[in-house]
Amino acid sequence: MPPGPRVTLSELRDRVTVGSLRWAPMSAYSTVIGATARRTIPRPLRAPLYRAFAAAVGARLDEVGAPLPSFASFGDFFARPLTDGARPVAAAPLVAPSDGAIGAAGTITAGTLIQAKGIDYRLDDLVVDPDLAAALQGGQFATIYLSPRDYHRVHAPVRGRVTAYHYVPGLRWPVSPKFVERVDRLFAVNERVVIEVASPWGPVAVVMVAATGVGNVWLTHLGHDTRPWRRAGAYRHEAVAASVEPGDELGAFLLGSTVVLVLPPGAPRLDLPAVGASVRCGAALTADEGP
Repeated sequence: MPPGPRVTLSELRDRVTVGSLRWAPMSAYSTVIGATARRTIPRPLRAPLYRAFAAAVGARLDEVGAPLPSFASFGDFFARPLTDGARPVAAAPLVAPSDGAIGAAGTITAGTLIQAKGIDYRLDDLVVDPDLAAALQGGQFATIYLSPRDYHRVHAPVRGRVTAYHYVPGLRWPVSPKFVERVDRLFAVNERVVIEVASPWGPVAVVMVAATGVGNVWLTHLGHDTRPWRRAGAYRHEAVAASVEPGDELGAFLLGSTVVLVLPPGAPRLDLPAVGASVRCGAALTADEGP
């Protein structure tokens, strides 16, 4: 019998990591990480700690829009604002809602999105609201993974109106590539907030997917994070009425996570870099120019 494909040390390590978390008490583990991220750091320690973290992950401190000691907790530093002009907004009908790397993109076919090679998941399961799912059938999607070095605020990809938040309780699997490639339906089982935006082509969904420790998804037009919703443990629909321009802030992650952008069938065709390539918040996602 011929030998099977060789497994590298890196692949073996990833399999062990994912497998061990399948049996771990993820909710408790994630709660501890989230609570640690919210803990106030003594002021003299803040700048040295944030500089050390930035050096370790490659985050750019020259873009930070406030003095380092002003961030009371690690979560606050993760959701840091940037200096004016650090993320110019392109004159395009669609712009990137966040920094990050393209994880997957394409057309929604038969109600299915691609998570990773060989792993699909259902649009209905992702957005949950049946009317929204029906309006998005046959549209396009793009998945953007925010690594620890990235800017962690999320912005409007289109001109329109924020009309609703759909909060979906769930798990908090890590969303790094090694988990996305090995955990079935990860984006459809993790806790998330679906931000519904009325656009010229129909509803657009900006899905903020929580991850390990990301218990505080902060929502700009609500003025608070989603921890009270998690404690209630139930699906929640929250009506919103807020006009937005491309690049206007929608919310923030207090630790790293993922954004899934879902467009209706009438939206302009996405023009994205290759899977794995980086995008910056506000960059054009289509070759068409805006008005």
